[in-house]
Amino acid sequence: MITGMKTDYQRYFILFTVTMLIAWTISCSGKSGSAEEKKTENKVASANDTEVEARLVTLVSPEENAGFSIGDDIALVIKELREIDSIKIWFDGQLAATLHNQPWDYTITGKVVKRTGRKALKVVAYRNNSKSQTITRFMVVYSDTSPKRNGYKVVRTFPHDDGAFTQGLVYDQGVLYEGTGQETRSSLRKIKLETGEVISQLNLESDLFGEGITVYGDRIFQLTWQSKIGFVYDKSTFRLVNRIYYQTEGWGLTTMNDKLVMSDGTNILYFIEPESFRVISSIEVYDNKVKVDSLNELEFINGEIWANIWQEDLIARIDPESGKVIAYIDLKGLCKETDTAVNVLNGIAYDSAGGRIFVTGKNWPRLYQITVTE
Repeated sequence: MITGMKTDYQRYFILFTVTMLIAWTISCSGKSGSAEEKKTENKVASANDTEVEARLVTLVSPEENAGFSIGDDIALVIKELREIDSIKIWFDGQLAATLHNQPWDYTITGKVVKRTGRKALKVVAYRNNSKSQTITRFMVVYSDTSPKRNGYKVVRTFPHDDGAFTQGLVYDQGVLYEGTGQETRSSLRKIKLETGEVISQLNLESDLFGEGITVYGDRIFQLTWQSKIGFVYDKSTFRLVNRIYYQTEGWGLTTMNDKLVMSDGTNILYFIEPESFRVISSIEVYDNKVKVDSLNELEFINGEIWANIWQEDLIARIDPESGKVIAYIDLKGLCKETDTAVNVLNGIAYDSAGGRIFVTGKNWPRLYQITVTE
């Protein structure tokens, strides 16, 4: 009897132990209600709280890519979603305002809207002096004036090598310098204006496609198209002095006072420090309706940058301070002796001492001295 009672007691103890073990296993499992799931739920809730908390304001206007003109006021309408401490407003990389009280709306004065181009507007809202929300939008600033349409009058013609695929043209101290392009045919030339005779010529390596040239002091700078390398030569001997490097394509080049100006086939012009060939600043070129793309060969004339527009019979006269197009010179019909599409207008040179303007084109048999008409 005593032995049987002991056996029943042992059975009961074993059953109780197994039951408790199963209960403990379930409570520690990954099923609903587990500690791990609660941790996950807390993380999700925390992330959602952060997301909601980050939306402090909304920028009602201006809309993305809204258009304005130089000198326009830009009105910002800002709606507060949660209580905030302050707002900072940035326009074109410069701090325009810091607001500490409602209303949060603000107007950027037209006095700071000075340059054409795609400009960034940034609104930063602060809460509890630390947590912030940033909204960035872009807008386009156009010229505030409609560009004039100039014509031309031919004053004189000069012979030009119709085998020269003209990429750059410079007149300096009585001598015409020309840079030509195309693989295996690229060169730098010194030319006698009156006869078109090539006085001296330096050929580039066969795999290089020559582009714009300019004279700066006693040196000549020459770009190449897609190789991202250019060359600096002694002006009198064409001896190689240095190599230059850049990150874009090389198209046109000119000298503006103590800087160089370079085009890359877009609507952007780069201002460059000559010794290091470092980009100092840039402008985006627009008229009153559109951005002006495909800027090619360049020349600095009487405070303006003149640019051939690739595959057009137009020269854009550009204000280097604002980027706006002052006028277009329409040279349609200037050369009637070419019959292929590639033989387009390209090449502007200026005789500052004599006030003479020279233009030519790729593979044109003549170079023209012109005056601009209204």
